[in-house]
Amino acid sequence: MDLKVLRYFIEIIDAGGFGKASEKVHLTQPALSKALRQLEEELDLVLLERGKRGTQVKLTQAGEVVYRHGKELLAGRQRMLAELSAQRSLTAGELKLGLAPLGSAEIFAPIIAKYRQQYPQIDMHLLVRGGVEQTLAIQKGEIELATGIINLDDGYHGIRVFNDPMVVVLPKENPLTSRPMLSIHDLVDEPQVMFETEYTLYQLVLTACQHAGFTPKNITRVSQADFGIALVAAGTGVMILPRSIARRYSVSGVVNIPLASDELRWELSLFWRKEQVLSFAAKAMIALVEKHLTQK
Repeated sequence: MDLKVLRYFIEIIDAGGFGKASEKVHLTQPALSKALRQLEEELDLVLLERGKRGTQVKLTQAGEVVYRHGKELLAGRQRMLAELSAQRSLTAGELKLGLAPLGSAEIFAPIIAKYRQQYPQIDMHLLVRGGVEQTLAIQKGEIELATGIINLDDGYHGIRVFNDPMVVVLPKENPLTSRPMLSIHDLVDEPQVMFETEYTLYQLVLTACQHAGFTPKNITRVSQADFGIALVAAGTGVMILPRSIARRYSVSGVVNIPLASDELRWELSLFWRKEQVLSFAAKAMIALVEKHLTQK
């Protein structure tokens, strides 16, 4: 049903006749009569009792139903347009952003703060989840944007936000601290402190070790980088971390040695599904991240 024709019908009733309605909608009376006939033909119903020219129009029972629901449809259309306008101008709406537990605070906290300053009326939901949970959440539509380590060619669009080399965090007394650089294979006999399995970094480190011909043994799992480094300082094992994270949480009892590995890097991205139709709020966040990167 054409909402424009429905509006003509309602204007005829509200104006009390075709003459005043035609002036209001800027149509000739014959064109207005034709539009009404088309609506009646579409519904296969008579909507108006037509009297003598110049007399007040009267609704049939079917016309009363169409008039009542038509008013609701047109009001709903206006509410929809108003809401879309508010979202477009970012005076309303919401953004659901998934944040990787590792590194998001350091990188995204200033961006999120600026976003809140610029768009205070956007309802923002921040969900901190591991890489596996992040991917599932974005596939289910629970979040619109996410941060994490991901292959952007695999069903996702995104922006590379950070690219960091890896280091091996060792206890000071470990003999390997005397070397200027380490390879993955140098860790074959070392107990390792690693993240829980839902972290993407766990899978990256595990894969790199397997490519080097071994599977880590005596693994101690953690969910926080600072606690992992504390365990290293206490002699529990060694830990592979992005250089920036290792530096941030470094303590006096550990040494960070660069890891010689081209394949093992920490590449954090802001990403979204390729088929996703992004909200205005999400597009504003992407634009702010891009601006932040150009100003670095």
